[in-house]
Amino acid sequence: MAGMTRRERTIDRVVAVKGVGFLTGSDVEVRFRPADPGSGVRFVRVDLPDRPAVAARIEFVEPRDRRTTIRRGEAIVEMVEHVMAALSGLRIDNCTVEIDAAETPGCDGSSKAFVDALSLATIVEQAKVRDRLVIDRPVAVQEGAATLSAYPSAGDAFVAAYHLDYGATPIGRQSYWAEINPHVFRSELAPSRTFLLEHEAAALKQMGIGLRTTPRDLLVFGADGPIDNELRYPDECVRHKLLDLIGDLSLLGKDIAGHVVAFRSGHKLNAALARALEREIGGGSTETHPNPARETAETTASMCAQPAPPVARGAEPSRHASTTLDIGAILKLLPHRFPFLLVDRVLELEPDRRIVAIKNVSYNEPFFPGHWPDRPIMPGVLLVEALAQAAGIMLSSRIDTKRGTALMVGINHVRIRRPVVPGDQLALEVNVIKGDARSVYVQGAARVGAKVVAEAKIRFMYLDRGVAA
Repeated sequence: MAGMTRRERTIDRVVAVKGVGFLTGSDVEVRFRPADPGSGVRFVRVDLPDRPAVAARIEFVEPRDRRTTIRRGEAIVEMVEHVMAALSGLRIDNCTVEIDAAETPGCDGSSKAFVDALSLATIVEQAKVRDRLVIDRPVAVQEGAATLSAYPSAGDAFVAAYHLDYGATPIGRQSYWAEINPHVFRSELAPSRTFLLEHEAAALKQMGIGLRTTPRDLLVFGADGPIDNELRYPDECVRHKLLDLIGDLSLLGKDIAGHVVAFRSGHKLNAALARALEREIGGGSTETHPNPARETAETTASMCAQPAPPVARGAEPSRHASTTLDIGAILKLLPHRFPFLLVDRVLELEPDRRIVAIKNVSYNEPFFPGHWPDRPIMPGVLLVEALAQAAGIMLSSRIDTKRGTALMVGINHVRIRRPVVPGDQLALEVNVIKGDARSVYVQGAARVGAKVVAEAKIRFMYLDRGVAA
């Protein structure tokens, strides 16, 4: 594969973690052992006859609510996501995980205990080159209000963004963005804990789940915030959702190069994206999953996904909700080039719903010498074009750019409210009003600071290549 590569890694000795399972309340111990190059991560049920094993791969994921479960024959392991996030976040590729129960220990609902234990060992490089999955075109999955999209990137990093919306609750709306590497994972993501609303925790206990778990063991939110607990980060909830995403996507068994943007996704949608990436980019699975129910569950909404109240607009995002897509990713999504590319960076992206992007306006823009030489003003038609280009990025997850395109077919209610001049920075916000399989209608506003400088409603149609407009 093109781009940077690295060697696979394992640990040099056995380390262990003990705890209580959230689901059954069982006492559990997991032992992490070194493994050979190319063997990946395997869970071994040492409590069962013949010690059956299951590889931590997407083809062995079974549908579950609020968790990720893998199974092969009698070897079933519940709630693997926090263990897998720890291994993936530290870039430990080959490891045998021995477990003496049907679920991993819950610990404090984060990956911290597993990271702390693995840090007692030395991570060693192996001879084999680690496989990589390079996202070279948009791939998206959606279920109801939840969307999860993968985009190309100019670099080799795995960049992930999560937009969480719990509506009128103490959790509220949070966004978080990070370039995933061992340092960031260890310090910014691993300690973030599982969270529940108080009524959700009560419902689970009535089902016999979490009977040995109290609000001190994870985050349970009441009307005034966490009950009998304190946040480790102001935006700990969205960080945990990103941790879950990392753990679930690690079941691809490959490093990821590209941007992944999540909006309200849960474990089942995370698994659906992993399967879509494997199928459309990664060359398909090499093994057949024994449970056909998996296929019908790919687009089923997870109980772990957030509820779907109206999106709370205007809330301040986390300070980490910075660049979602850089110029390299934009160039792979839009056909426009100099002098007509009018989007420099994407700050927020909810695929098929909303985008906030920026365009920096400099005196060197090619249109200023002719509009006007003595008083340079950005043409109003280009303000509308910038909004249309931002909309194109937002809608790109719908389009296979090799086979089709989105064509602007109508502009209504255009208002140019004030001049845009060199030195201004345009904030381009576009929201979907309505849409179907063949067309979409959006509303866009361009701002300089807090002032609206232009607004318009734009209609797009999706066309296959070779179809005349």
